[in-house]
Amino acid sequence: MSNARTARYSRRGLLAAGGALGLGALVTACGSEDSKNKDSDAKGAAKSGPWSFKDDRGKTVSLDHVPTKIVAFTGVAAALYDYGIEVKGVFGPTKTKDGKADVQAGDMDVSKLTVFGNRFDQFNVEQYAAFQPEVLITTTFDAAGSLWYVPLASKDKIAKLAPSVALSVFDRQMPKPLQRMAELAASLGADLKAAKVVEAKKRFEAASERLRKAAKSRPEIKVLAGSASDTIFYVSGSDFSIDLEYFKALGVNLVEPPAKAKEANGGWFENLSWENVDKYPADVIMMDDRASTIQPADITEATWKKLPAVKAGQVISRSPEPILSYDKCTPLVENLAKAIESAKKVA
Repeated sequence: MSNARTARYSRRGLLAAGGALGLGALVTACGSEDSKNKDSDAKGAAKSGPWSFKDDRGKTVSLDHVPTKIVAFTGVAAALYDYGIEVKGVFGPTKTKDGKADVQAGDMDVSKLTVFGNRFDQFNVEQYAAFQPEVLITTTFDAAGSLWYVPLASKDKIAKLAPSVALSVFDRQMPKPLQRMAELAASLGADLKAAKVVEAKKRFEAASERLRKAAKSRPEIKVLAGSASDTIFYVSGSDFSIDLEYFKALGVNLVEPPAKAKEANGGWFENLSWENVDKYPADVIMMDDRASTIQPADITEATWKKLPAVKAGQVISRSPEPILSYDKCTPLVENLAKAIESAKKVA
């Protein structure tokens, strides 16, 4: 990536706007009574007194009490929910066109959320101000610490209404953001020693070891991370994505587009026409599961259907913006391990 500005605009303009493969392609501290009963084994007593948290930009947010008027990016809210911390205000992909929960909403009941913006560059500042937020929490996908899904045009107005916390998902392996999200949840009242939380982490570690063994035993299996739009097929590199960096570190044989091919997209991915979708041989294809992309079952391109991995049924889903809880990331690792274990060499 040539500079932070290039990365920011390639990610924002391409990844969020439609099919870019990002990541691979370009709360309240106390919930409702029902939620308390449901998640009591994962949540400690509500914390009181001063609260502070140092985020991944090196900025510390300090309040005289644990925040209860929290607004978060949808995926962040979904991760905190898995720790028993409910966020009532969100922004980012929350509901699909038919009103159902977006994949990035996790287990949250989206009908009970105040949504300030469901799409990229959509954020209702007036509604946000009326909500009287105490803190805004999101992720950042670049070295500059840009706030994910906070529109550039209104970021200054938004910043004046509440301090922000950003957790980095840029150029690091998955365990680090998972750890940081757990630390954030703990600061808001989650009990990291609760059986539910401890077991989820153990499952993640076991899944990671399974993937390591699968990759070692099947080094010949080539895995490609892709994302589909109407006119472009995106092939992700592993340089900056937290999941792909981790999979590569575990030994997975990933398709890696050359740096020059990724230059126009901040180093994240390469654009291919559908005519050239067979440029990189692959035995397993991981496809972007976000609602902004075309899902495998809906791809009608003949060149796609002729791919050996597609014909062999060796296509699995990938979450370029994974919900950062051990509970949600474990299946992602398990699915890849299973795919590699059972894959036929077809490329």
